[in-house]
Amino acid sequence: MTTIINGSSPSITFSDGSAQTSATQPFQNRIINGAMVVSQRNGTSTVNPANADVTLDRWGSNMFPNASKYTVAQSTTAPTGFNNSLLVTSSSAYSGGATDIYTQFQWIEGFNTADLGWGTANAKTVTLSFWVRSSLTGTFGGALQNSDGTRNYPYSYTISVANTFEYKSVTIAGDTSGTWLTTNGRGIGIYFGLGVGSTYSGTAGAWSGSNFYSATGATSVVATNGATWFITGCQLGVGSTATSFDYRPNGTEFNLCMRYYYKLLINEFGAINGFCDTSTNGIFFYQFPVPMRSSPTLETTGSASNYGIRQPSTGLVSCNAVPAIIGTASVGVARIQGYTAGSLTTNSGAGLTSDGASTFLAFSAEL
Repeated sequence: MTTIINGSSPSITFSDGSAQTSATQPFQNRIINGAMVVSQRNGTSTVNPANADVTLDRWGSNMFPNASKYTVAQSTTAPTGFNNSLLVTSSSAYSGGATDIYTQFQWIEGFNTADLGWGTANAKTVTLSFWVRSSLTGTFGGALQNSDGTRNYPYSYTISVANTFEYKSVTIAGDTSGTWLTTNGRGIGIYFGLGVGSTYSGTAGAWSGSNFYSATGATSVVATNGATWFITGCQLGVGSTATSFDYRPNGTEFNLCMRYYYKLLINEFGAINGFCDTSTNGIFFYQFPVPMRSSPTLETTGSASNYGIRQPSTGLVSCNAVPAIIGTASVGVARIQGYTAGSLTTNSGAGLTSDGASTFLAFSAEL
């Protein structure tokens, strides 16, 4: 049968006149964890984030100038087709001031936005789409931003019915001005305003050289005690029309998140292998499951005594200091040092472990 490739639209036309639409281009969505399915740090626990804390993977909180104005949790309340959402709950009735900034945000890595051509005459149009629900109604706001805050696009959207998920899309003409990183640094910041003062709120629908995080006149979630705001299905794609959400396999989404953060539980069955270079110190090597965005920092939990070094000859010896990265980790592997008061056998193989299932080492290369 003769077939015709139709170059003007994504389809194949057969000789009998029928057409087959081609498969949707994969990895349309530049946002990672847009369906809020990955929550390595906190699981389903409700947390009080500090300023710039990441809660669900890749999603951060602006909490300026005061902390504890809202909580964040991974929720199972979601629209049809989604399992999870990110839930914000206001902790008080906080009126705030002109310079307040309360948002949820995600920074997209420059490598993942380089093809947009922003900052050039060939800047591409994008569409931001998402599902949102709130106990409040009215006009809400947010903004797109470059790495140094010198180019910003405030946008607005309306929630018409309380406590009901509504689908929103915002089309944004690509910025032909400014500097937009195309490296492993901050490419594009996506902000959702939860209470932003007048200093950092601008006119919706236009690019600006001012530092904006939301649109003028937007509803403040933190101004109402107990107010809720849910979001999921977040997508930033090329084009002037919102497309269906780019579902990726759960393992793929998790791997994408691990480029920025990886939480490693260590216990008797998940020790990190290495050797004892002295009677007090062990050196352990950990290869990351995926290359990290940049050299990561190490996060630990609990106290030194939660960690230990186990050898066949000496058994488990408790640490007297929390483990630490030796020098600077590469994007692929880290050397970690464990410390004890003694009793280790020099040059013997060993494992860095812990005393419980909740003790972890975490590697962070967040934007």
